[in-house]
Amino acid sequence: MITANNLSKIFYDRAKEVRAIDGVSFTVPAGKLFTLLGPSGCGKTTTLRCIAGLETPAGGEITIGNKVMFAEKSGVLVPPNKRNIGMVFQSYAIWPHMTVLQNVYYPLKSKGFARGEARDRARQALETVGLFDLADRPAPKLSGGQQQRVALARALAGDPEVLLLDEPLSNLDAKLREEMRAGIRALQKRIKITSLYVTHDQVEALTISDQIAVMNAGKIVEIGSPRDIYLHPHTRFAANFIGMTNIIPGQTQGASEELCVVQTSLGEIHCRVEDRRPRGDKVLVLVRPESVRLSSQAPVAGKNVWPGQVKEKTFMGDFIDCEIACNGLSLRAKIDPYSDLRETDKVYVSVEPSRCAVIAVAES
Repeated sequence: MITANNLSKIFYDRAKEVRAIDGVSFTVPAGKLFTLLGPSGCGKTTTLRCIAGLETPAGGEITIGNKVMFAEKSGVLVPPNKRNIGMVFQSYAIWPHMTVLQNVYYPLKSKGFARGEARDRARQALETVGLFDLADRPAPKLSGGQQQRVALARALAGDPEVLLLDEPLSNLDAKLREEMRAGIRALQKRIKITSLYVTHDQVEALTISDQIAVMNAGKIVEIGSPRDIYLHPHTRFAANFIGMTNIIPGQTQGASEELCVVQTSLGEIHCRVEDRRPRGDKVLVLVRPESVRLSSQAPVAGKNVWPGQVKEKTFMGDFIDCEIACNGLSLRAKIDPYSDLRETDKVYVSVEPSRCAVIAVAES
């Protein structure tokens, strides 16, 4: 388990104080993969480096397992080499003059493992990542994905308590990145190692994580499962950063036992009852484009139905991205790539109430 409690880290730029991380708290349960997700400069890598001991926080506390690694109040600061962590960096740092086996073996020998044990651990780690048959291959002869797996084997060889991964796939092409994230996730679940993963890639975070912490400007703005973060975000930032979303301002009109009602320029939007708020609250309704349905005929019955017109459409391969003019608003919709819908076509827009999330303007 990894626990960060009220972590802060301050840098100085021309004597100006910059809070790289500001009151960050989270817990990574044992055996789970937890992802720090956010744009460049949000503090996610600095947070990871504090966990690793490569940066010293200005305040807070870090615990790995049952051992305190850093505590400002008590003055505890365990050095990186005493933290029993494995780390995979954005740059794999593969030594080109060594074989695959030597790349994994050498760090173990440097840490004091006996020669025989170091060699056994290196071979076992290569077998774990599926590279045992390439143990004697010169490192420069490896593909990018294979080099990434060597770096992963090296991080695992010392039997670390936790695994830290800092943008490990960012140097790979799109297809290989897709394959490797599936491989990392499968490996993590198989060996059940507690893992902290850093990325700015939303798809990567959604597919690889047990839980995601969305970061912005040095703070965690939201923590949740990939499903909850995507389908039911609690902040405008999270909704915007992870995928595309329609954001519709409005004011609550009350709620029934089944639905929350919001008055907007589209008209009344009926939303999940779980999102009910006091009457008169200014809110934002969040609707993912894949939740927007288009039809040429008005639905016979149902709530959240409005007339509109196709302004623009873009073929994206696995879907068509449509922009719909609807009661003075522009809505985005993802529709079937085989659709013969044309620009300027009149349509009816509909959204299931269960797919409308509500957040307060203050939480945006």
